[in-house]
Amino acid sequence: MRMFAIASATLLLVIGSAVAPRAQNAPATPPAPVTNAPGIPGWAYPVAAGVPGPKDDGTVFHVPNSTVGMTLTQARNASDVPDWHPDEHPAMPDVVRKGRIADGVRACGYCHYPNGLGRPENASIAGLPIPYFIQQVNDFKNGVRKTSEPSMRPPQLMIQTAKAATDADVRTAAEYFASLKLKPWIKVVESKTAPKTEILGGMLVPLEDKSTEPIGNRVVEVPVDAHLTEGLRDSQSPFVAYVPVGSIAKGEALVTTGGARIAGGKVLPGKTAACGTCHGPDLTGYADVPPIAGRSPSYMVRQMLDMQKGNRNGPGAKWMKPVVANLTLDDMVAIVAYVSSRSPISSSPTNTARASR
Repeated sequence: MRMFAIASATLLLVIGSAVAPRAQNAPATPPAPVTNAPGIPGWAYPVAAGVPGPKDDGTVFHVPNSTVGMTLTQARNASDVPDWHPDEHPAMPDVVRKGRIADGVRACGYCHYPNGLGRPENASIAGLPIPYFIQQVNDFKNGVRKTSEPSMRPPQLMIQTAKAATDADVRTAAEYFASLKLKPWIKVVESKTAPKTEILGGMLVPLEDKSTEPIGNRVVEVPVDAHLTEGLRDSQSPFVAYVPVGSIAKGEALVTTGGARIAGGKVLPGKTAACGTCHGPDLTGYADVPPIAGRSPSYMVRQMLDMQKGNRNGPGAKWMKPVVANLTLDDMVAIVAYVSSRSPISSSPTNTARASR
């Protein structure tokens, strides 16, 4: 559980010719996942076969709330991070904007976005406490933070970057992202059904035909506009997470009390600990403990499973392991449904002060 109400759906504005539908650039049959480790839910750990992206025909694109124009090549340049909204954040330091690809250091802002909000396949890192940020990168570097699905590409890239980054790189990035704030980014919707999906890039996206299927016991987290999000990497294009009906209430009980209950006039302990004990009463973090409110539910399920299965270790994970030890996947789905539905904007004076430093 250590680990974002949504803007309305947006329309893509194009200068020049109209955008071809994504399906015209995709194979006739969506590629199947390469693998999923035993006991690992594919919806939380998407693994996609490598598929060439759409070709750049020179069209200059625009996205809502931006005066910037980019071609597809510019919008997908990992060596010079596409920045559609330069006024929403401070100037990016070189390690965030450009990285050093020749040295194996990928630009942080490409995957995690210039505003730090990130995507389901990686993480939101805006507002993370500096000590926590540095520790996590060092855990990747030192081999104690891994993924339960070795074929998932984003964790592999994070490990490679962490191993190549200098201490100065890590601190510079930590200070930049700590200066940013989480914003409402993900709308959590209880539903009996969810969109049928395919994997595009590193995330689930709805099929073009908008077909649906029973949700079962899972989280289906998708971009509201796949072309804006994956095709153009618009850092203001939001997400929606479909969760089972009733899961938010079930999650609230686990998150707020650990699942403790009264029976026969006695308080019986639950199977976990109340999240607010460490993450703050509004779940927006406390001291060097990270915020979890409003963050990607897919990401948070992965972290709980990684810790439960012994693949995520390190100083912080050791405190979380007893917390997640007795949780079922049903429990985890409920917990993240509730936590992700909470506002990431802190109402705590302590956290406000910490974030402003």
